[in-house]
Amino acid sequence: MSTKERLEACDYVVKLAKEQDIKFIRLWFTDILGCLKSFAITFEELEEALETGRGFDGSSIQGFARIDESDMVALPDPTTFQIVPWRPKVHQGVARMFCDIYWPGGLPFEGDPRYVLQRNLKKAADMGYTFYVGPELEYFYFKDSESTQPLDHGGYFDLTPPDIATDYRRETILILEEMGIGVEYSHHEVAPSQHEIDLRYTDALTMADNVMTYRIVVKQVAQNNGVYATFMPKPIANVNGNGMHVHMSLFKDNRNAFFDKNTPGHLSKIARSFAAGVLKHAPELTVVTNQWINSYKRLLPGYEAPVYITWARRNRSDLIRVPEYLPGKENATRIEYRAPDPACNPYLVFSVLLAAGLDGMEKGYELPSAVEENVFEMSTHKRKELGIKTLPDSLYEAIKLAQDSPLLKEALGEHVFNTFMQNKNVEWERFCAQVTDYELKRYLPIL
Repeated sequence: MSTKERLEACDYVVKLAKEQDIKFIRLWFTDILGCLKSFAITFEELEEALETGRGFDGSSIQGFARIDESDMVALPDPTTFQIVPWRPKVHQGVARMFCDIYWPGGLPFEGDPRYVLQRNLKKAADMGYTFYVGPELEYFYFKDSESTQPLDHGGYFDLTPPDIATDYRRETILILEEMGIGVEYSHHEVAPSQHEIDLRYTDALTMADNVMTYRIVVKQVAQNNGVYATFMPKPIANVNGNGMHVHMSLFKDNRNAFFDKNTPGHLSKIARSFAAGVLKHAPELTVVTNQWINSYKRLLPGYEAPVYITWARRNRSDLIRVPEYLPGKENATRIEYRAPDPACNPYLVFSVLLAAGLDGMEKGYELPSAVEENVFEMSTHKRKELGIKTLPDSLYEAIKLAQDSPLLKEALGEHVFNTFMQNKNVEWERFCAQVTDYELKRYLPIL
């Protein structure tokens, strides 16, 4: 955005806030784990905040700054201004804006996840491309946050009256659309009380902001109705966990660079190399796309989540799926990466997926043969014969694969890479020191 465009956007925000009687403006940003952070200013402070930002203590934010360099500045992005619909509207309403984080001297803070994504998107832009994504975020409704008691026992696409969760999804969609976030469709997912609302495809930075908004809206609507919504990857054993399948494509000059009418399946060489790059780097990316200990309880055979590093056009057991081409829908040509879960940091996930894809394009990686049969049902011998590798099966394995990854270090930047890996190591060490209910039930009666 040019200086002139920013000034015009700032003027528009101030005018709109005054017209709509907005009293409080929440300034949003995320820590390195993707947890939403916020503080509020009043309308009287809005104009100055848009011009110079607002200071805060960065040492209190996960992965930001040390205590001796704690001062940070949150500069609102005026293009993200939206009125918050679940707060009072008639008088002294509330709005929100996402912020970019800066050092007091005016330099971008390298530990800001939004800046990490902007830096990776600039690399794509310098090559002439715009990165588009469309994530599918799954979540559960439970009676409360202390249990996993479901609200329904439906299955995939079920409509079982009285399905009260349908009303919750409807309310969520209406709020999202009121905030300018497009929704394609929603439905009941495979597991009991599991649901999905799919956001309309858009550029990656806008989508990362939208994902953060989506998660807070889902939770807010649930809370307003006396229930609890969770994006935890695997809250219930022996049923499907929550995934965040990410559909991706590159556009150049408003044309989908992944489409080629002259190739089988209409997947261009660029798309094939991009997908090959993502497949090659998938093991080391997993610490970012699946960042929690619980994430690896979802990545198990038999629950639709991918385990094996393969791709296919129809098979939903593969890590990458290429949706079938529909005539006249060239712009919909895309690849779907099925490993991430919705408890991730979307800014970092989109960053590393783009970095892996661009690496595949730059180095001309060749996409291996598609695996259309069910990989879960293959024998170990056949998988070995086909050279099929697996994703890491624990956070510990993911950390080991990621710690020496040049691609991750470049994509995330030194600050985020080091602090993120340190955080994950601490999480694993603390988990290993715990005595779980499983151990007590399994060993206490016999040992």
